[in-house]
Amino acid sequence: MLATETHFTLKLAATPDDLRAAQRLRYAVFIEELGGDGPMVDHDARLEKDEFDPVFDHLLLIDNRRDADALDHVVGVYRLLRSDQAEKVGQFYTEAEYDLTPLKSSGRRLLELGRSCLHPEYRGGTAMYHLWNGLARYVMDHDIEVLFGVASFHGTDIKALEMALSYLHHYHLAPQDLRVRAQPDHFQRMDLLEKDALDRKAAMLATPALIKAYLRLGGYVGEGAFVDHAFNTTDVCLLVDTARMNAKNRARYTRDTPA
Repeated sequence: MLATETHFTLKLAATPDDLRAAQRLRYAVFIEELGGDGPMVDHDARLEKDEFDPVFDHLLLIDNRRDADALDHVVGVYRLLRSDQAEKVGQFYTEAEYDLTPLKSSGRRLLELGRSCLHPEYRGGTAMYHLWNGLARYVMDHDIEVLFGVASFHGTDIKALEMALSYLHHYHLAPQDLRVRAQPDHFQRMDLLEKDALDRKAAMLATPALIKAYLRLGGYVGEGAFVDHAFNTTDVCLLVDTARMNAKNRARYTRDTPA
């Protein structure tokens, strides 16, 4: 899969070095930038990794002008797990945070998204569009019907996030057939403010760009949040039902470059 700009290549990881380069970018973003950690993080080699990595497909955006020998050439990553792959390992990564029973019992073809990140120098440009175009092709190639995965707010101060979380709950809660729920042992309510107390502009300003992008596609959130102290984030589960996407949203999702 090739991106439209000549210095970019878009591909699935095919070698151990491809995976290590993805893990190096993840380390730079999730560990060095956002202050996270994890049991399998390799600080000496600067790799953010976990036990699910060998099972997932890894969609990579490569800038061919950067140093591949130094594992510095991967500038964007998406980690992908189809339902047929998850059956082989017995679970999705998201199940540690959310009860996925509504999705798993639906019989629909699922794709879990995770570890999405961009190198800081490539944010705000066309890089994310290239990744999304690659994701759209992957979805079509595998006849995916529902996409889902956790997305994060930085920080674990729920009071500071109450406006944004409440807005998501009141305006973007998933329909019942898609409504996954945070696991009961760590369920964090999102309906912290009444609907008439919301400042929608303030809520959107406090919401990360990736979450807003999914909402523009017609995405939903599951019920409840998960406070991830190890990664210093507060997570929500995002879901996109391709059958519910309208024509405008579908065109936004599959176009080659921004207008």
